[in-house]
Amino acid sequence: MGLNGKTSTMVEVKDQSERLLTVGQVAERAGVATSALRFYEEHELISSTRNDANHRRYRADVLRRVGFIRVAQRIGLTLNEIRATLATLPDSRTPTRRDWARLARSWQPMLDERIALMESMKSRLDGCIGCGCLSLDSCALYNSGDEALQYGAGPRWLLGDTSSG
Repeated sequence: MGLNGKTSTMVEVKDQSERLLTVGQVAERAGVATSALRFYEEHELISSTRNDANHRRYRADVLRRVGFIRVAQRIGLTLNEIRATLATLPDSRTPTRRDWARLARSWQPMLDERIALMESMKSRLDGCIGCGCLSLDSCALYNSGDEALQYGAGPRWLLGDTSSG
């Protein structure tokens, strides 16, 4: 008997991590196009199951992974870097706060390096960045005689190489 004197029935509450979402539901909740989800799945960043009608179904925890992917892409990580990182998370259960914290700690050195590179680039955007292209008038001052070429292609001074002069 319940509090009001009537017979009560137990309501079973399913574990939210086992709740399956359609591709449209995930896309809407994650703020991405359904084509992005298919792309992430094709590149093994997320996974789905198929129902009897062969439609994709995602566990609710895929929303965190998609959020992570979007942030990782915004900070310039490659798909390979994202995939490798997500591979460290458990597939058999929803990642815990501890799992995500471990992942975040492992990225700290790489993020620090990228921040330093971006700060260096920000302070040098108004001049030559030592790419060796000699396309700016001021390159004769920053890269006299195309000195950066000896260090290879790309923005050599920005990447940490230094001129001897």
